[in-house]
Amino acid sequence: MEPCVFCRIIAGDEPAVWVERDEHAVAFAPLPASALAPGHTLVVPVEHTDDLLRARPVALAATTALAQRVARAQRAALGATGTVLLQASGADAGQSVRHLHFHVVPCWPDDDTTHWPEQRSAHVVEGNAHAALAEMFE
Repeated sequence: MEPCVFCRIIAGDEPAVWVERDEHAVAFAPLPASALAPGHTLVVPVEHTDDLLRARPVALAATTALAQRVARAQRAALGATGTVLLQASGADAGQSVRHLHFHVVPCWPDDDTTHWPEQRSAHVVEGNAHAALAEMFE
């Protein structure tokens, strides 16, 4: 099977506008047509993992730490006043590239937009959803 596009970028086989690279995570610009804002950055673990649930703790920790550093840089360098961190795992969540990644999107007061789901899910869970979640930790 051919490596995913993010693995090819990390390997240097595809071009990228790099923001930062470290041992466990990298940050680069999305394709210009898919940028949600100036400075929108993708943060990706170096190790291929297709889903949030399968990420090794070291890869996940490094990726979220780098996302935080990118957000700080967006505020300092670009004057952003807010940050949206977007991540989708699985086809039903809208994940388009099967490699765990976070979108770090800077925001400003004049954006006149939000990056939040516009509608509530229509899915129904029988019983108390949060009680069922809490049972998973017992």
